[in-house]
Amino acid sequence: MSWKFWKKSNKPKKKKSAAREWFDAIVFAVIAATLIRTLLIEAYVIPSGSMESTLLVGDYLFVSKINYGPRTPMTPLAFPFAQNTMPLIGTKSYLDFIKLPYYRLPGLSHVKKGDVVVFNYPMQADSPFSRPVDKCDNYIKRCQATPGDTLSISNAQVYVNGKAMPNPPNGEPSYLVHTDGNEINPSVITDLHIFISRALTGSDYEMIMTRQSAATLKTYSNIKSITEYFEPKGVFNPQDFPHDPHLRWNTDNYGPIIIPKKGWTVKLDSLTFPVYRRAIQVYENNKLEIVGNDIVINGKKAKSYTFKQNYYWMMGDNRHNSEDSRFWGFVPEDHIVGKALFIWMSTDSSSSFLNAIRWKRLFKGIN
Repeated sequence: MSWKFWKKSNKPKKKKSAAREWFDAIVFAVIAATLIRTLLIEAYVIPSGSMESTLLVGDYLFVSKINYGPRTPMTPLAFPFAQNTMPLIGTKSYLDFIKLPYYRLPGLSHVKKGDVVVFNYPMQADSPFSRPVDKCDNYIKRCQATPGDTLSISNAQVYVNGKAMPNPPNGEPSYLVHTDGNEINPSVITDLHIFISRALTGSDYEMIMTRQSAATLKTYSNIKSITEYFEPKGVFNPQDFPHDPHLRWNTDNYGPIIIPKKGWTVKLDSLTFPVYRRAIQVYENNKLEIVGNDIVINGKKAKSYTFKQNYYWMMGDNRHNSEDSRFWGFVPEDHIVGKALFIWMSTDSSSSFLNAIRWKRLFKGIN
């Protein structure tokens, strides 16, 4: 070791090769992009129609991490820019033998009712996927209820704490459409962005569309009537969370259900236990057993439980074509990714190459 390190060396610096310069530039770009994606903003594409017509399949969004506070990585050993599988080959894109605890940096605000939120899909936390929280697939829905709220649904109208929530202006309810038997012009179906979910008879259909489209369709001479459709009250739908026949709930008539809040203690009985079991066992990592008629948590008999984190209730604007909290329950706070800001690009795969870009949707805000 030279003890004259403070003296400037006259030796010329070795020039980097072109390959080394390219390598350094790529490493810097990956590190910078990863920091931006982790801490500030991330791009996201809409893969399904659960938020139509607010968001369309093929919309590309920017999602803000700083609104709710960015999460620090929980699975640090991962291939850059891959959510959970490697491109093309489909193998796992991360190593999960090193896991860090959940921590969220301070944000500009908290998740509010009505926000369009991106979050990690909670149902991939256990078998058959058993993915870490930050490696579960990204979902996007609208927040309907926040921690401590009581939510209920009556004839597809959402109520929170007894107050009717505003319906999404571009939401798509389900309608029973009665025709005179003549076929509806396919171009009308396309132009009004109507989804025919099923044909009941030769003249009756269930269709999903916006209220504006329904009003327009009603003006056509071969349309005899259009009636908004709801699942009947008191009819149990086994697909709906918590999948318990004692609770006669369905997607249009649901609840009331209390959204867990950090520090809230719930009494555990035959009605509440099915509702909160998954949150206690899976999301809060407790060993839960049923021994006879007793509920045992971490080896101790329990008649109540105090929650360790906040939870949210998320629903799609396309109420009859959305897999959301009505089917799988609460979204834990540690699953929240960010707030959807605006659409920066939108493409329609069903259109020709020259007409594929939806120009009117570019840089459109999300409400």
